[in-house]
Amino acid sequence: MEIYWDNIPECCEKLLTGLITRGLHYVGAPHNSEISISFVNQDEIRILNRDYRNIDKETDVLSFPFTDPKDWQNKSDMPLALGDIIICMPVAQAQAETYGHSLGRELGFLTIHGLLHLAGYDHMEPEEEERMRQAQREILEEMQ
Repeated sequence: MEIYWDNIPECCEKLLTGLITRGLHYVGAPHNSEISISFVNQDEIRILNRDYRNIDKETDVLSFPFTDPKDWQNKSDMPLALGDIIICMPVAQAQAETYGHSLGRELGFLTIHGLLHLAGYDHMEPEEEERMRQAQREILEEMQ
């Protein structure tokens, strides 16, 4: 597993690395998986949300899968790039305050949420949403 960080808060690298390791195992990602996680500001995430989802407003996390989960059974020794996770730090900080928990807890939730999207999870339909919520709970409970 390889994680490429961009602007990670120092306090969170160990926590998020553990969560990602657990999450990748949970979703059955190959051992040679790679993901990229970037922490951006509100303007940057708004532009990405507008350009890729046609929603002209900020959001907390975006995921950009590179490889369809159906193709994850890559037997090659070459690393398998799963995708990018983009997290908006100011939104994460505000949500942590709103929900009354730590920034680390919020970043962990958003990271796992993004990872599950890379693995094909979604929350557009009630059944999908419940499946995704259950996976989030199980992964986050392991790390507490």
